[in-house]
Amino acid sequence: MSDLSSLTSSAYQQALEVIASVEPRIAEATRQELADQRSSLKLIASENYASPAVLLTMGTWFSDKYAEGTVGHRFYAACQNVDTVEALAAEHARELFGAPYAYVQPHSGIDANLVAFWSILAHRVETPALEKLGAKNVNELSEADWESLRAELGNQRLLGMSLDTGGHLTHGFRPNISGKMFHQQQYGTDPETGLLDYDALAAKAREFRPLVLVAGYSAYPRRVNFAKMREIADEVGATLMVDMAHFAGLVAGKVFTGDEDPIPHAHVVTTTTHKSLRGPRGGMVLSQEEFAADIDRGCPMVLGGPLSHVMAAKAVALAEARKPEFRTYAQAIADNAQTLAEGFLKRGARLVTGGTDNHLVLVDVSTFGLTGRQAESALLEAGVVTNRNSIPADPNGAWYTSGIRLGTPALTTRGFGATEFDKVAELIVDVLSNTQAGTTKAGGPSKASFVLGDGVAERTRAASAEMLDKHPLYPGLELS
Repeated sequence: MSDLSSLTSSAYQQALEVIASVEPRIAEATRQELADQRSSLKLIASENYASPAVLLTMGTWFSDKYAEGTVGHRFYAACQNVDTVEALAAEHARELFGAPYAYVQPHSGIDANLVAFWSILAHRVETPALEKLGAKNVNELSEADWESLRAELGNQRLLGMSLDTGGHLTHGFRPNISGKMFHQQQYGTDPETGLLDYDALAAKAREFRPLVLVAGYSAYPRRVNFAKMREIADEVGATLMVDMAHFAGLVAGKVFTGDEDPIPHAHVVTTTTHKSLRGPRGGMVLSQEEFAADIDRGCPMVLGGPLSHVMAAKAVALAEARKPEFRTYAQAIADNAQTLAEGFLKRGARLVTGGTDNHLVLVDVSTFGLTGRQAESALLEAGVVTNRNSIPADPNGAWYTSGIRLGTPALTTRGFGATEFDKVAELIVDVLSNTQAGTTKAGGPSKASFVLGDGVAERTRAASAEMLDKHPLYPGLELS
């Protein structure tokens, strides 16, 4: 065992002993979570494994600080060390992505999107309105003027990708806050190919004329031409906002470059810092300089006190991503996704868009006679962790779905390569082929219950264990 592995084991062992002295059930759940993650094939596209350095950074006394405001301009005293942490995280983000400005305070992806939305509204709507009315801020407005501004802010148009074709809840889905705060419409994909149709999107933008055009995805297994998206936005006078939460690691690792890199083309870019970026759970906003002052008002506009301990962990993760080996990792994510897709196709599975060229694969499980929920549950019983996901024109809706979404970032972190990912496809097809839809209590077809064939779970777990043992999670970390 290396000295670093020994130190890591010691740190976690002692930390769990301290936790157990107060609430032993939490310590036990923590131990069990590591055991569960070590023994399962984690294929959820939005999950990964952060390094011990990132994880340990979150467990410090930075958690005890309130630090509303920005670097050098806080509403609380004694924030000089938080200033250091936030400045370093922002510096790493700017250098890693080549972005003029970075805001690292958002607690999550949805917070990052809310900061972006309201910053765009402030920049495009509120500031011009205040100047016209001769006011410096909203506190100087009369009640009538404020009501008029509120109506104008809440009546702006947003055009985003629909949820069933690969978009995200925060891209204008009606039950989400983004769908309530904007007058919204959504664009989709070509019904035959499942691919983005830029001409159709441009035509919709010309007709709807949105203030904000949102690009990016959570379940679209292809790359996006952000240069074309910017052309469409410019033609209709829209602000282009890109949500790269899922593929930020591929941008950071220079797998996506040129027209496929959103940073040079978008006005504002949002992301999470986990997923393919392999950092702590959190969010971040990158932008061109013209939006920097508005985004800096994320607190108090949208956010409260930043999570200083998480910002510190973001700085560590972003520093890791600036190392040359991260580019090798990012390329492996994309290569492994290709192998996974090919493994499914040669075994007769149907994939949305017929393949992938990013980090995820979307399998249509209706060809196996299953709903996404049944497939997800059967695979989980066999030790394969996925998530059910809608497919275009999904007849089963967003709860039961007709698809499962698979991603390669986590197992790539463990060291899986082409041989293992082909085997993963084989195991998944075997499970799905040997699963039958169940029946309801009334005897009708069920969208949730399932029957998994005898011995399937056992042989899948055995085959998985053989691969997992060769690629241990957090090698050298022992909690016994």
